[in-house]
Order: sequence, then structure tokens, then C-alpha cells
Amino acid sequence: MSSITLKSVEKWYGTAQVIKGVDLEINEGEFVIFVGPSGCGKSTLLRMIAGLEETSRGQIMIGDRDATAEPPNKRGLAMVFQSYALYPHMSVRDNVGFPLKSAGLSKSEVAAKVDEAARVLKLDAYLDRRPKDLSGGQRQRVAIGRSIVRDPTAFLFDEPLSNLDAALRVEMRYEIAKLHQQLKSTMIYVTHDQVEAMTLADRIVVLEFGKIAQVGTPRELYENPANLFVAQFIGSPRMNVVPATTITGRDLPTGAISIGMRPEHIDLVSPGTGQLDGVVDLLEYLGADTFVILNCGDAGQITVRVNGNTAYKVGDQVGLSIPEDNLHGFDQDGLRIT
Repeated sequence: MSSITLKSVEKWYGTAQVIKGVDLEINEGEFVIFVGPSGCGKSTLLRMIAGLEETSRGQIMIGDRDATAEPPNKRGLAMVFQSYALYPHMSVRDNVGFPLKSAGLSKSEVAAKVDEAARVLKLDAYLDRRPKDLSGGQRQRVAIGRSIVRDPTAFLFDEPLSNLDAALRVEMRYEIAKLHQQLKSTMIYVTHDQVEAMTLADRIVVLEFGKIAQVGTPRELYENPANLFVAQFIGSPRMNVVPATTITGRDLPTGAISIGMRPEHIDLVSPGTGQLDGVVDLLEYLGADTFVILNCGDAGQITVRVNGNTAYKVGDQVGLSIPEDNLHGFDQDGLRIT
């Protein structure tokens, strides 16, 4: 287990710069997740840490060792991909133990490590099965088990749950969270799914066009986004953003051009009694919650999270009351005004 430090890391493909001077320190035993839209560089950055992509400029430190020029097999890292990459003709036992067998460990050493990984991942009952006899979640656990037996410095996960259905994703999120608690290993995880990021990470790294937009705990990013990009990327439904000129009856941050508000921080009241008025355009019923989507004229479309048993109907005219403490101001460059 070790810390991982990136110092002014860049990645160029010819004249195209994909990673633009990233500085980041990942602490020993920390669970860090890279998120961002497609093409932001999150998988490229992970592959650079793994040594699967060459670092054009900058430095990658693993512990106190400069690993920038080291090949992947010298870095002591284990990578888990979204494709399970299991050998179909081998049993689970042989798939998990394959890296150890290739490294020349004795049969007894391999067996002991495989049994321990199977215990941690609850694979004991499946050791003699072939991959075709397993569910998607079980196959992913086998792929993780193959990494565990190597006792790596850190685990790197590249969208490991993207091939699973919704129910299995929830199950595997739990499994990975418990695994981190048990192993206390450094983990770096790439996902486009912010629910995975919010529920699993100690800290989240939000990437935008090859740069870090913000680093922080899930709560820090949600409650104190550094800019409009982070504000609207973190949170589902995303933060509502309206022109500051459309908000009345509230003291707004000096210099604010845009005002952001989370859907759950808006109360629906009688028309004319709030800071905005709108008309109900659509209701999205989700059981415990309903998302009320409103047409608010010059302020645009606004989403409000209310109780699932709401009596509002499409076409109803409503007022929107927004507590001052829950307003986020952004300047003309999209930076948050504190």
C-alpha cells in the first residue's frame, strides 16, 4: 500500500494535448474517484498511472519512488477493467490463481492466496465453476480476486461496473466499498456514474478537458462547487442555474451573473409569494420523490424535488421560494462567488 503523486503530468498525442498539467496527491489507503464527461481524460490519466500510457511530461511517484518511466509490471499496481477478461476454459480457482502461477509461486502458496481472496469476495462456493456459469457480478468479483492475490500497492478500476445491470451495479458498489474497508488499500476508480462516485469515494477528482476542475469529498463538491461545471455535473437532478436578474426578494452575492439552486432546496408556494413563478410542465414520479419540472419564463426550466405524493398537476401555476442560504452565486467566468 502506498501514496501516489502526480506532478505536472501531461499527455500529448502529436500536437493534441489530452492531459494538461495535472497535479494530484492520493494518500495511502485512500479511495479516489475520477469523474467527468466522455473525453475529459479520466481513463487516460488512470492508464498513465498504470503505465499503459506513456507520460509525455511530468512525474508519477508511487510512494517515494519515481515510477514515470517504469513498465506496468514494475509498478506493483493491479488494474480491473470493465471487461472481465477471464479465461473461459479455466475454473474460477485457476483464473484467480493464474498471476501467481505465472510468477512461479508454489502450488501451496497459490492455493492459500486464492482461498483467502475467495473468502474476502465470497467466492468460496464458485471456485470450481467456469466463467460461463457465473453472473456478471460474480465474474467481476473473480476479476477483482485475480488482482487481490497479487497484493498490489494500489488498485486501479476502469469503469468496472459499466457492463452490469442496475441491480448488480448496486450490489457491486456495496462489495467494492466493503472490500476497501477490509483491505484498506489505495484505490483509484474511474466512472462516468456520479452515484458511484458519491457513494464510494473518500475524495472525488472532477476532470474537465484534461484539467482538474475540483478535488474534494463528495459533500464538499455537492455543497461548495468551485464553478458552474462542477455545480451542474455533481448532483442528480443537476443544479438549476438561472440569470441573477430573474431572482427577486433575496440578497444575492455581489458580482453574481448566475444563481444556482439544488432541486431539493426549493419550496413550491402560491404564485406571487416566492422569488420566481412557473408553470408545471412535467412530473417525474420516482416513488419516494417526484421531480416537478417547471417552465419559469426568462429563468428557463427549473426542476424541484418534492414528496412523491405531491398533488401538483401539469399546467398548475406555482411560486418558487428559495432560502437565501441555499443560493450559489457564479461570476461571468463561471466561478463560484463565496
